[in-house]
Amino acid sequence: MHNPYTPPTANLDLINPSSPPTNEPLQYAGFWRRFGSYWIDFAILTPVVGITYFLGEQVRLFYLYWLVPSLIVGLWFHVYLVTRYGGTPGKLLLQIRIAMVGGASITTKAAALRYSVLFVLSMLASIALTIAVLSMSDQEYFSLGYIARSQRMVALAPAWYKTIVILTQIWVWGEFVTMLFNKKRRAVHDFLAGTVVVRSMKRT
Repeated sequence: MHNPYTPPTANLDLINPSSPPTNEPLQYAGFWRRFGSYWIDFAILTPVVGITYFLGEQVRLFYLYWLVPSLIVGLWFHVYLVTRYGGTPGKLLLQIRIAMVGGASITTKAAALRYSVLFVLSMLASIALTIAVLSMSDQEYFSLGYIARSQRMVALAPAWYKTIVILTQIWVWGEFVTMLFNKKRRAVHDFLAGTVVVRSMKRT
């Protein structure tokens, strides 16, 4: 006959909760770690920029061909990697990760929201430059050096292109400014997506 007063026999030491302990406070990443991770990511993507520069010198319509792939690369880098590993390579190298406000792993939706503004601005800028290139002949395109060609493309781009450039600069630098004025060092996209950037905890 079962004794209802018998202590439980389950080994509680084997229980592995999926969520982090609530008594373990989050350690928010500081401004300089986040600033440094941004430039590490920039350096990691530099080879891609170099390849696009080289191909752009060879093919006038490269900007048209590269439009969709460039958007896919951006989504892979800023959404897939963030969802899969908790951060971009720059953040992971500096031992910080992106999490939901409560400390849970970031969701795909949140990662997409964090990148949404920059994604739209990048897409509009790429479309504007593609329009400019389509307005040039092969002779004009290849007769100009890189700087002169870039200036010509800006001149031929739709009038709203300059506004997009200004908005992009405001967005990028505004992110860093925002981090300086709150204790959790959240940027604008963190408030938009409900995320924080925290120090990665070493597991023993």
